[in-house]
Amino acid sequence: MVLASEFPPGPESFDYRSLIPGLEGTFWEPAFTKIALLTWLTVAILIIFFLVAYRKPQIVPTKVQWIAESIYGIARDNIARDVIGKEGVRFAPYLATLFVFILMNNLWGIIPLAQISPNSHIAFPIVLAGFTYVLYIAVGVRKQGALTYAKNSIWVSGAPLWVQPILVPIEFFQVIILRPATLAIRLFANMFAGHMILLVFTLGGVVLFESATVALKPVAFLSWGMAIVMTLFELFILALQAYVFTLLTATYLQSSVSEAH
Repeated sequence: MVLASEFPPGPESFDYRSLIPGLEGTFWEPAFTKIALLTWLTVAILIIFFLVAYRKPQIVPTKVQWIAESIYGIARDNIARDVIGKEGVRFAPYLATLFVFILMNNLWGIIPLAQISPNSHIAFPIVLAGFTYVLYIAVGVRKQGALTYAKNSIWVSGAPLWVQPILVPIEFFQVIILRPATLAIRLFANMFAGHMILLVFTLGGVVLFESATVALKPVAFLSWGMAIVMTLFELFILALQAYVFTLLTATYLQSSVSEAH
């Protein structure tokens, strides 16, 4: 949590020691940051949640079991089957894991004391996009063979032969670079922008309230009110971005299992 005395916030705001001091001089100091802590907490929370949900499954599910089954059902029925088709069910575990992992990581951006999503750090969306990229390439190669998949990926069927020298490099650039890049940048940009907006309104209120000008103090409450409104809006955005990332992943997988695209 950023305090008024720390304004403007610097790199130290991302340090794990801002939450629990006392690691100075240890081998954790240069590497274990607040972002890393939140990511490990996400993994622990999700593992515990699903272990508890399916520890004793019942025909009439408990609330926790119903939530877990609903999450998986959305990934299986509304994403995997609807987008990929009959072969999509085998990708449902990956899509469900991807969705809840991104969603939980995004939620840290509006949780007090955390107040930042690991996905607002470009490294995490790049890794997630990399997993998706490797998976859909591997699925395509296994399904169609390396040469056929490469041809279907960059060769524009139906276009005149004389246009192909122009279209093939464009398709190659799109498949090899643009797909994973846009997948990562979309998630990163939305989470980073949301974090900055909340930071501006929250810290802006602190600065206005502590201003020597008495007339500016009431404006601080307006700034804090906007922070609350934007937090509710950010809740919608972070859930939407988790869904969009998962949906685009399913779209790329569909292009790999289809015979031509």
